[in-house]
Amino acid sequence: MKSQQTLIRYDVTGVRRLSNYLWGTVLSVGGLGFLLTGLSAYFNTPLIPFSSISAIQFFPQGLVMCFYGLLGIILGSYIWLIIFWDLGQGFNEFNLETGQVRIFRWGFPGKNRRIDLQYPIADVQSIRVEIQEGLNPKRVIYLRLRGNREIPLTRAGQPISIEELESQAAELAKFLQVALEG
Repeated sequence: MKSQQTLIRYDVTGVRRLSNYLWGTVLSVGGLGFLLTGLSAYFNTPLIPFSSISAIQFFPQGLVMCFYGLLGIILGSYIWLIIFWDLGQGFNEFNLETGQVRIFRWGFPGKNRRIDLQYPIADVQSIRVEIQEGLNPKRVIYLRLRGNREIPLTRAGQPISIEELESQAAELAKFLQVALEG
């Protein structure tokens, strides 16, 4: 007798990707450099070693550099915070034993930090695939529920390969015994 798989679980990567670490570092270090250069022009003393500030006047260049430095530090801090909180990380779980679909993600801190959606498998109508190519490609698998409610199952950010998208969607549709659209 052949045993059937009763559980499929896909982990979803959040914001902890190499590109976000790179952007957080570049914005933080660049912002700090701009801020220190602007403050060096204000105090007329070099706050950055091995730099010459004699050509930079505080008004308007130093003031603008302070502004851009603060903006860079604020944006860099925001990126480091969302990396620390691991926004968007979670999993999609399809359990035939319990008859439940569970979609879990981490959100911003607060009352709704844990985004935990659970639906009966009987409410699943189909699996829909959306592929848009071009400058900003979009490759998403949607779980279509009763009432035409669609829940995205793939991670945000970098799109997954078309082969991986198609195989994952086909595997889900076969496992849940629903139609595959798109």
